[in-house]
Amino acid sequence: MTINPRFVLFAGASCVLCAGIGILYTFIAGILVRGFFRSRGAELSDFPSVSILKPLYGEEVDLDLNLESLCQIDYPGEIDLVFGVQDPQDPAIRYVRALQDRHPEMAISLVIDVREYGANRKISNLVNIARAARHEVLVLSDSDIGVGPDYLRRTVAELARPGVGLVTCLYRGAPLAGLWPILSAMAIDYNFLPSVIVGLKSGLARPCFGSTIALRRSVLDRVGGFEAFADHLADDNAIGEAVRSLGLEVAVAPMLVTHSCAEQSLGALLNHELRWSRTILSVAGPSFAGMIATQPLPLTLLSLWAFGFTPWTEALLLAALASRHFLRHQVNHSAGGSLGDPGWWLMPLRDLLSFAVFCATFFVEKVSWRGRRFRVRANGMLSVTQEH
Repeated sequence: MTINPRFVLFAGASCVLCAGIGILYTFIAGILVRGFFRSRGAELSDFPSVSILKPLYGEEVDLDLNLESLCQIDYPGEIDLVFGVQDPQDPAIRYVRALQDRHPEMAISLVIDVREYGANRKISNLVNIARAARHEVLVLSDSDIGVGPDYLRRTVAELARPGVGLVTCLYRGAPLAGLWPILSAMAIDYNFLPSVIVGLKSGLARPCFGSTIALRRSVLDRVGGFEAFADHLADDNAIGEAVRSLGLEVAVAPMLVTHSCAEQSLGALLNHELRWSRTILSVAGPSFAGMIATQPLPLTLLSLWAFGFTPWTEALLLAALASRHFLRHQVNHSAGGSLGDPGWWLMPLRDLLSFAVFCATFFVEKVSWRGRRFRVRANGMLSVTQEH
């Protein structure tokens, strides 16, 4: 099969242009990442009581560490921890029971409730456990999230600012040993994290992440409760948009929590990242295509395919590599060191995988999530197609 030379020229020129934009973007992202985490955020003078909601499903990696981190929070106000499962035989139950045994001084409760209200089981779980929460301030996070001792002080301080209706925060990867968990964490640290910060600084991003959602119960009631989001794939984003529709701000606290990365195969890694990327596409719509500019290294390699090795294509390749390693250094420095990055040599492999996932996202209609197969409709809503 002969490829039209004009097509090669056009495709190559497009890749050169996008690669150049991507290199500039990557250097700017590195600078903005450093600046974002210099801020300490708001300070609290009053410490309201807080209910922490944690929906659980199965025996996840580092679950015991993530749950224990909640008991190490340094916060003067009253805290109650409310965990929930939807299966009386869920393995996560024993982790909660062990936590209760280790910390009898803390208010820790477990809700076991099989009721569902839509295709999104996590939201159904939250509907059930929110009824057991005792306090006005609610803080929820996914089961694979670990937090630091200052987590509530900084989150609740942001929520106390005038006009703020919800607080979320960024996260970075905490991988197990092994290639696939490390590659998973690198996608979070060096792709997701800087892209969100650039979006925030440019005013283009309106994030709300399942890593942390802190809001008052009165605000949750005004947007229809958790029940209103029971069929959403991007439930966290939908909650954030609903709060914004009330005229309230969704603030991003200048802090990081950790996300456990435990994928043990290439298939598991790609399945997770395709679901994640498809979620972003459902939220971003056509503007998702603009993320091509965040892929300078693969675009530069395509330029080499089109034009061959010349002084200017080689210079472009060196600039792409330099920009990515600059960003890696900035993220690691700003976030307090690497949690699993073995060095610069994995960055090209990580970037090629990210490019493959980006391209494949446009062709994905179904995703697998916690034992179920879903069809993602055009509006980002879910419908169950298969139970595992």
